Amino acid sequence: MTMTEQPVEPAEDDTACCPRHHRARPEPGVEAPETARERVNRRWNEILQETRVAQTGVQILFGFLLSVAFTPLFRELDTFDRVIYVTTVVLGAAATGSLIAPVSIHRFLSGQRMKDEVVEAASRLMMCGMVLLALTIGCTLLLILRIVVPGVLAEVLVGGVMLWFGICWYALPLALRRRAARRSRADVA
Repeated sequence: MTMTEQPVEPAEDDTACCPRHHRARPEPGVEAPETARERVNRRWNEILQETRVAQTGVQILFGFLLSVAFTPLFRELDTFDRVIYVTTVVLGAAATGSLIAPVSIHRFLSGQRMKDEVVEAASRLMMCGMVLLALTIGCTLLLILRIVVPGVLAEVLVGGVMLWFGICWYALPLALRRRAARRSRADVA
């Protein structure tokens, strides 16, 4: 074996790439504490990933909604279905604005040393956008199912889907948050 092929053991002082990693390593399964700056950077990166997913969905849905008015069947809709359509388009536009707003906020405030505020505002806009997106999807389903399914079944199906959204998007995360808070309180005690 030549000198270049031999593994080199790092000196104990050389194992840390930065002051944060110079600390004692946490036990397996225990998260290393993060600084306030690391936390805000992590939260911002998470919001960016979430925004990418939500923006794609809302933009596709909104594009579909805009095209509906130009189909032959649209002219046959009664007044109530047209009201549902207009409500759906307005909700879709509002959801699109709310879910794209974090990008605009970041662009305007980039370099202003306001990342904490940007992350907080973006988080609130994402939550608002998700509510508006759920309502847009519900109204879109209502509009489509009122044409496809006879009677009150359309409203029942939409109610079931909206209940499912409420459970998946809101009740489950809130329940998990409460469970984590109880576990944190138990760990402290």
